[in-house]
Amino acid sequence: MDRDDRVETLREAECLRLLSTVPVGRVVYTEHALPAVLPVSFDVTPDGRLLLAVRRSSTTARGLDGTVVAFQADRLDAVTRTGWSVLVHGRADVVRDPELVRRALRSGLRPWVGDPDPMFVALVPELVGGRRLLPAGRTVQRS
Repeated sequence: MDRDDRVETLREAECLRLLSTVPVGRVVYTEHALPAVLPVSFDVTPDGRLLLAVRRSSTTARGLDGTVVAFQADRLDAVTRTGWSVLVHGRADVVRDPELVRRALRSGLRPWVGDPDPMFVALVPELVGGRRLLPAGRTVQRS
């Protein structure tokens, strides 16, 4: 098996920290029995959930509620071929708690495609993993 010493496997806490540094990721879900991928604005809540902002009128909002989804976000540099990528799997549920909705609205979280009446979906991470690709010449220190 080929091993790239520039690839660092990230711990869950580091993955969640990195997710909090980017405003947009991609949610992967099932629509009409096929995989669908959609860019979404999101935020990481203090308790580690991902709060996704979607258009209330979209089929996405209905397709996410009560399902298991994947979520991926990254920050990559095409010139240096470095960066990181995080993948989260978990259950998604439409947020029905009025206080959490108010907090999300106050924070400025809005769907990637504007909507004056957004819907929020909470994703509870069950599996979290990530990798960082280090610059050429640097290698991961293995113990």
